[in-house]
Amino acid sequence: MLSIEKFGQRLAYLRSVSHLTQREVAAYCSVTVQAVSKWERGLSCPDLLMLDDLARVLRVEIKDFFE
Repeated sequence: MLSIEKFGQRLAYLRSVSHLTQREVAAYCSVTVQAVSKWERGLSCPDLLMLDDLARVLRVEIKDFFE
């Protein structure tokens, strides 16, 4: 089972290799920069419906968040 912390670490990694800032991801997903920061730090996680938007902006598949 994937923890919120591991998901956040994976999200941060995928964002960094995509050369995007938290601000760019937030704007694309219509959330605040603080929300993206909390996701990456494992303090919260995005709504399941948000995963499609995140995958699209990072140019990955949803399964890539969980590997």
